[in-house]
Amino acid sequence: MNAVAAAEGLPTTWEDQANLGHVLVPGEVDLSHNVILYLEGITVSFDGFKALNKLSLAIDAGELRCIIGPNGAGKTTMMDVITGKTRPDAGKAFFGQTMNLRLMTEPQIAHAGIGRKFQKPTIFENHTVFENLELAMKTDKRVRRSLFSVIDTETRDKIAETLRVIRLDREADRLAGLLSHGQKQWLEIGMLLMQDPKLLLLDEPVAGMTDDETARTAELFLSLEGKHSLVVVEHDMSFVDQLTQGRRKVTVLHEGSVLAEGDLATVQNDQRVIEVYLGR
Repeated sequence: MNAVAAAEGLPTTWEDQANLGHVLVPGEVDLSHNVILYLEGITVSFDGFKALNKLSLAIDAGELRCIIGPNGAGKTTMMDVITGKTRPDAGKAFFGQTMNLRLMTEPQIAHAGIGRKFQKPTIFENHTVFENLELAMKTDKRVRRSLFSVIDTETRDKIAETLRVIRLDREADRLAGLLSHGQKQWLEIGMLLMQDPKLLLLDEPVAGMTDDETARTAELFLSLEGKHSLVVVEHDMSFVDQLTQGRRKVTVLHEGSVLAEGDLATVQNDQRVIEVYLGR
């Protein structure tokens, strides 16, 4: 990684970053400019195919942003770059003002405060809902030590508050594997919240949900807005409408770059978006 950074003129050590004003301090996010995520000119190629093509995007602190676009638009690759799973060929990616994501490993990025939820929930189905949240905390991740240790009042209160937020407080002692699909999705979101993320990346979170579960998920995300920044990648336009409520910004990706941006009505009436995504 240092060789790549050096070849592109990027700082290769924390000391180099300090000299340039970009100091990687895990767990601390500089929001002095109110921008929590900044991507500029991000390009990713796979065997000659540009999954991302000079993608530029900025997410404000506390913002709830929906990302839409056709299959192959680059939405998943964008999240892979943000979380360190995929290294871009070119471009800048910063978390806050100081954290250069291109110089960080996946664990460092997660520890710094970026949480990601995939489409399929990843939970411990043979443990209770309460135990799942306990295991998700930023503590010793060895299961045996976690399960057989005595949790303090502060931790118990945090779990209780998270259960209330995700509306699973009545399911605390239930095995996670017995939850409905929607409840499993909420539990995984709760597990992310236990890690105190500043930015949440949510990939098609309502896929497979009932209408009622979808509506409750929209309520959950809206309750998190401001406390966390949320980037929601979604195909369900009804759900996007529930989230944006006619005023929040929607970004449309196409062929690896931003095609359009604005409130939902604006992008839905954009002729380019109609042609490549929404249809006539």
